[in-house]
This record gives sequence, C-alpha cells and structure tokens, in this order.
Amino acid sequence: MKKFFATLTLIASVFLLQACSPEVGSEEWCVDLKEKPKGDWTANEAKEFAKSCIFK
Repeated sequence: MKKFFATLTLIASVFLLQACSPEVGSEEWCVDLKEKPKGDWTANEAKEFAKSCIFK
C-alpha cells in the first residue's frame, strides 16, 4: 500500500511540475507571449513585455 501512494505522489508531482508556466520576464515567457494574440494580453503582461523583452 505504501508503494502505491509513493507512486501516485510521484505521478501527481510530475503533472503539477509540467503545468508551471515560465517565470515572467524570462526568455521563454517572452516567446510564449509573442505567440499569444495581442488582444488577449493583460495590461500587466504588456507592461512587463515592454520592460523585459523589448527594452532589456
């Protein structure tokens, strides 16, 4: 029974870690935001994009 819960915990951890998005302002985040339609950007995303991706 212990082995089952350990395996289940490991599998859940893998799925949770995959769902994490890149850190705001990182290169990966800039690439992800460039692919996102500009009409879907929030004001905070637009501000951070300009600060982190354009005016490095």
